Amino acid sequence: MGRIITPNRYRFAIRRLYYRLRRLAYYGHQRFCPCCKAHLRVFLPFGVKQRPDAQCPSCGSLERHRLLLLYLQQQTSCFTAPQRILHVAPEPALTAILQTLPHVAYYTTDLMMNGVMVQTDLTHIAFPDSAFDLILCNHVLEHIPDDRQAMRELRRVLRRGGQAILQVPLDPQLEQTFEDAAITDPAERLRWFGQEDHVRLYGLDYPDRLREAGFEVHIDDFVRTLDPATVIHSGLDRNEYLYVCKHP
Repeated sequence: MGRIITPNRYRFAIRRLYYRLRRLAYYGHQRFCPCCKAHLRVFLPFGVKQRPDAQCPSCGSLERHRLLLLYLQQQTSCFTAPQRILHVAPEPALTAILQTLPHVAYYTTDLMMNGVMVQTDLTHIAFPDSAFDLILCNHVLEHIPDDRQAMRELRRVLRRGGQAILQVPLDPQLEQTFEDAAITDPAERLRWFGQEDHVRLYGLDYPDRLREAGFEVHIDDFVRTLDPATVIHSGLDRNEYLYVCKHP
């Protein structure tokens, strides 16, 4: 198993205080964050292109985090049934919820991130076969040069019948994923891939890569089943699909 890391409790305490003060500063009734239950005046802009209505000022969650939480609550058994969850590059807004579930064995992992439980390379995951019932991996694969190997490893540590929700930035106008190993300059990566530390921009063939790794892939339009008022109130992206992968 990878190196065990003890969470920095002092750092997390400072973070909680910071967001608690922001929650008071942005109090209102126009928006509601399902992650931290904050009632807010507005969500904040976020990202290179400063997406409006994106980040919760109370917990830091983004559109994709809030959508994923609602999906987990409404479409999976992780809030009701005992299971083992692996959370890759864990988002604090989701970790704060998932780690408190009494029936869940919850593990966090990443190669570079501080504060995770197990530090490991996603192309050589330091867990045995079939170790998890659910894997969450949100906007990670676009950072990994050998993403196909990482996908195979994620399938390996997922039990048969288990689910992995594997989200990536994806351009729906792009038929084929664009990647070029010769592009290493951060400014050029920003230009071509959308962020300085991305190594590709996924296109509509993303599900095919997942299938090549052995997954069954369901492209879930869960957000479109929600009431339009909920989508606006919770600051969700109505065009985001969830890539729900099963180990057959």
